[in-house]
Amino acid sequence: MKKTSLIFLSILTVFAFLVSCAPKPAATATSAAPVKAVKADKDLKFASVVKSIGDTWFKRYEWGIKKYEADTGIKSFMEGPSQPDSAAQVAVIEDLIAQGVDVIINVPYGVPENESAQKKAMNAGIIVIGHEAETAKAGTLNYDVEAFDNCSYGEEMMRQMAKRMNETGKYIQFVGSLTNASHNQWTECAKAYQIKNFPNMQFVAKYESKENQENAYNIMKDVLKTYPDIKGVEGSDSGDILGAGRAVDEAGLAGKIIVVGTGIASDAKDLLAKNAVQLAMAWDPGMAGYAASVVAYKLLHGEEIVDGMDLKVPGFEKIKLGKGPNGVDVIYGSAWIEIDKDNMDQYPF
Repeated sequence: MKKTSLIFLSILTVFAFLVSCAPKPAATATSAAPVKAVKADKDLKFASVVKSIGDTWFKRYEWGIKKYEADTGIKSFMEGPSQPDSAAQVAVIEDLIAQGVDVIINVPYGVPENESAQKKAMNAGIIVIGHEAETAKAGTLNYDVEAFDNCSYGEEMMRQMAKRMNETGKYIQFVGSLTNASHNQWTECAKAYQIKNFPNMQFVAKYESKENQENAYNIMKDVLKTYPDIKGVEGSDSGDILGAGRAVDEAGLAGKIIVVGTGIASDAKDLLAKNAVQLAMAWDPGMAGYAASVVAYKLLHGEEIVDGMDLKVPGFEKIKLGKGPNGVDVIYGSAWIEIDKDNMDQYPF
């Protein structure tokens, strides 16, 4: 009997050893555990914080997150200051943390100024997604979602302006703010591309519009006096081409000075029709807000974000993953559009 028991124990020991040495199945994205206990969709709250709730651009953004709410049943709302202001954005984020929202999507006016509040939200268990925040530090966002690679966008803007300027002449650039990361990436990459590819063009100056088209308008009127031979204007904020184009139109120089930059058809259509603005480049901010919401939902449920993933959002059907210059994880779409007087009716927003 003892001999039989010893044999049986030996068999069990060998079996246990073989099981422990057997290869383990690889973990998959679908088996990943949620970040935290997830509520029912109807109880989730997704908050977007934008630079300025009065801006036409962000009214379209709000349309996108409200479409997401209608499609999913998840409460999705937008908050922000009436005028672009980083301190005011931080105050909004602090309030949302206190409210216990599940997701914050932030479009920062100044990237560094918002990082501390974003980190505080993450420490509170909130998923924090950035947009137009590629230069954020690692650890201050779960992901930054970009409609496209920022440098490629700036280079394309320069190609379009150079083509219309016959690759010669002086040009200026506008940014909404000297601390706006995306705007400065666009302009710096555009200028570097010009130096390399269009040597007969000459950069003159970069101006800060404070994301206010009246500022851009007044600056452009001064530019026309200071540089009467100016041939090109590149705008970054959606109001830059509006202010600059209006000054050009009033001076009777429509078509003689090329104005190209970020903008949307609903704002720029009159200036496009007059040829005071030749090209408005953009992405659909509504779809960017929708895509950021999709990413946040996946993270809430522990789903891995992978290169080539289809977010089921126009312009984000095959995303690319990368790192920002300061280490933040970035999701890139391929969602820019180019609007001129011939196709502007295709883009009613």
